[in-house]
Amino acid sequence: MTNPVLMYGTAVCPYCVMAERLLKSKGVDAIEKIRIDLEPGQREAMMERTGRRTVPQIYIGETHVGGFDDLSALDKAGKLLPLLQGS
Repeated sequence: MTNPVLMYGTAVCPYCVMAERLLKSKGVDAIEKIRIDLEPGQREAMMERTGRRTVPQIYIGETHVGGFDDLSALDKAGKLLPLLQGS
């Protein structure tokens, strides 16, 4: 069982692309994307939910990971795969 991945992002965000690439390299094949550039109301929802205004904002299961730097740090610490695998 793997945890679902949700990512708030925009079309022109290089960090969103890098986050997606990192997740795919870890075997994630499905990322639910919420495009805050296409749905402006989603930016407000993202800010309320995360307390942050920058993208990407990534959730793995119910865990708010944060942005790309947070995701990358989690990976370097060896904690990304266990979180993705739900263990």
